[in-house]
This record gives sequence, structure tokens and C-alpha cells, in this order.
Amino acid sequence: MSQATFRGGVHPYEGKELSSELPIKTVMPKGDLIFPMAQHIGAPAAPVVAKGDKVLVGQKIGEASGFISANICSSVSGTVKAVEPRMLLNGSTATCVVIENDGEYTGIDGLGQDRDYTKLSNDEIREIVKEAGIVGMGGAGFPTNVKLAPKQPDQIDYVLVNGAECEPYLTSDYRQMLECPEEIVGGLKVILKLFDKAKGLICIEDNKPEAIAKMEAAVSGENRIAVKVLKTKYPQGGERTLISAATGRKIYSAKLPADAGCIVDNISTVIAIYRAVCKQTPLITRVMTLTGDAFQTPVNVDVRLGCSHAELVEEGGGFKQNPAKIISGGPMMGFAMFDLNVPVTKTSSSILAMTEDEVAQNEPTPCIRCGRCVTVCPGNLVPQKMAEAAMNNDYDTFVSLNGMECYECGSCTYACPAKRPLTQTFKQARQHVAAQRRKK
Repeated sequence: MSQATFRGGVHPYEGKELSSELPIKTVMPKGDLIFPMAQHIGAPAAPVVAKGDKVLVGQKIGEASGFISANICSSVSGTVKAVEPRMLLNGSTATCVVIENDGEYTGIDGLGQDRDYTKLSNDEIREIVKEAGIVGMGGAGFPTNVKLAPKQPDQIDYVLVNGAECEPYLTSDYRQMLECPEEIVGGLKVILKLFDKAKGLICIEDNKPEAIAKMEAAVSGENRIAVKVLKTKYPQGGERTLISAATGRKIYSAKLPADAGCIVDNISTVIAIYRAVCKQTPLITRVMTLTGDAFQTPVNVDVRLGCSHAELVEEGGGFKQNPAKIISGGPMMGFAMFDLNVPVTKTSSSILAMTEDEVAQNEPTPCIRCGRCVTVCPGNLVPQKMAEAAMNNDYDTFVSLNGMECYECGSCTYACPAKRPLTQTFKQARQHVAAQRRKK
């Protein structure tokens, strides 16, 4: 079995054994549902409902307000209680539509009915994906209909399905590969219809042999689809590292995957495409992992968008003790949560609850020039020099050191024996440089 990989990277503790063998459990919401209009990269959606309106499952409640934007659809039927600012996962606030669930789950006309994608035009498929509000569900949240409409579609020769799931602890993609491989293949075939010359590669790390076997069986007989086995290493699932490992091609921050002849979509996104196009169901649910040593019983859940994170904790049996840290996402690229009373969105992947905050226990010390950060950096950068420039507010030097090519993957911070907050420093520097460029 061949392996593909990239230069650099790290091997953090995986932690996947806590939830990898637990089948996906469907969870129904209990309280009101909150739908932020900002669940994606780009302009927030504009609410198209008002207080007192009745809504149905699958109904559009927020409309894309720009080219880079995405629709929001209701995951329940009920009554709009409010359209007002509410707090999000990251602590910011955004306009939200609050819906009182009537518990009946009455759907829009045609919801869940079969549709033959081979009888649709390419433009019709892209429009369906747009109307369904599908975005990148691996964390980026980029509107998928835009990604599926590159300037030169005839130059796309690879469609990569990102099944690496290299982030520690997370197992939602893994479980979906085991439990619904036909939907993954179905979604990939829909995408391949848009790109006549492309080959589909389902990319999976070699620490997931059962998923590899399941997907290889699912693609048997498909002459345009194959499984690509990747070496287990973080951040193998990053867009640029995945393209490098699977195709040998390189892209940089100023370029898109399409510039390298590639389209890259996450497992959950491909399933969402299948359901929208072939089952007439917009993006209204997602699979999340509830895990970490603070949970009584880790679990993978299929949850309706808008549901409260606080409700989900109950599905994991609650906490054994008050967690020292709760993270949305994985430990490498996720961010700490300070309140669970926030809604699940399209890019919510997990609740990771830990009994110890290992980061808080390590005070940073001066750089010892060991070079480990350079060795593990998948972007071939020199983090030590970048950090020095950034901390001195020398942004010209930071840019000249290719600091804007940083993946913000956290590999350098993980490897640093001095426990310096390198990734956080680079994130702030990149934000400053980007803001200055926008002003110009």
C-alpha cells in the first residue's frame, strides 16, 4: 500500500480511540434554535424572515449577500422568535435568526425526494449547491458553489476528497466514511460531472485501514475514482499539504487549488453536495465529535444546525468534572470556548473537553535556536526569524520571510521546546498585514 506525504509535519497524540468506534448518533434539538447569518467566509447572509413568521425545514431564512457569501436554511419547522445579535463560538456577535421549534419538522416541498443528477446541467447543479447553502465544512467555510465554478473548468484534472482528518481527537469524518460511503461516492460523482477531464481521489491517512477498505469497496468499478492512501502526519489534511501529497503539485497563499488543477472538498461537504443535488435536502445538519477525557461518554453525533452546544454536552453524559479547557475543533487548530450557550454552525466539528490545560502549565522561555520549528514547518518557513520580526512589529521583514505563507497549523508551536506561542504570533501578524493591504 503506497503512502504519500509532504515535507515537515508532526505526530501529536491522536486521541481518536476515545470515539472512533462509536457509531454516529442522531440528536434532536430540545430548545430554541439560533442561526447566525455569518457561518462562512465572506459577507454575512441577509435575513429574509421576520419575527412571527412560520418556517419549514429546509426553508431559506438567510440569503447570500455577495459573491462570496452563503444562504442559511432552517433545520426545523416553527416560528421566528427574533432576529437579533447573539454571541457566536468565537465570542463575537452577529445577527441571528432565533426559531422556536414546533417539534413537527414539517419540510418544504420535495424535501428528501430523489433527483437524478445526470439529467441536470452543470449550471443547475451549481445553482442547487448555492441554494442549499453548502460551504467548506472542514473549518474554512468557503462557499462551495464558488469553488465549483473556477475560471477554467476544463483545466481541473483532480477532485480531492479530504478524508485525512489529521486533527487529533476528531472522528466525525472517519465515522462517515464507515457509515455512509455511498453518499461520499455519490457526491464525488456529482462534482466530477462538472469537470469532464478530472479524476476523483478520496484521500485517507493510513491510520484508518477500515475506512480505506470501506471506501475502496465503494469505488470498485468506478473508472474515474480511486482511494489515495496518505502517510499519517499532521497537517496532512491541510489544503496545500493535501495537494502536495496527493498530486505532487504546489500552491502558495496567493493561489487557489484550481490554479494547480485541483478542487478540494471535505468529506462532510461532499456528503452535503450529494444530499442537496440527489436528495433535495439543503445543508441543515452536520456530524460532530464530542470527546476528551472530561466527557463521561464520548460520542459522534449528527446534529441539526442551530442547536446549542450546551444541549450536546448532555449527549456525552455530561462532564466527569469541570473541564480545565473546552475547545471547539481539535487541539491544534481549534479555539478555546468560554461559553457553551452558543449555536452549532456549518463549520462546528467538535467539542473537546479536557481535564487539564497543558498549554497553561507551560510558561514560554527564550528561543534556544534549536531549529525544530524549521524542521516541522510544512511551508518550508523559518518560524524563529518570523516570530522575532512579528514581535518587533517589523512587518516588512515578516513579509519578506514569507510569513504570509504560514498555514497557522500549529506544528511549530507543538514542536517548540521553549513553548513559545509562535502560531498565535503569526496569526496576529498576518491579520495586521492583511488589514494594511486592504486599506491600500
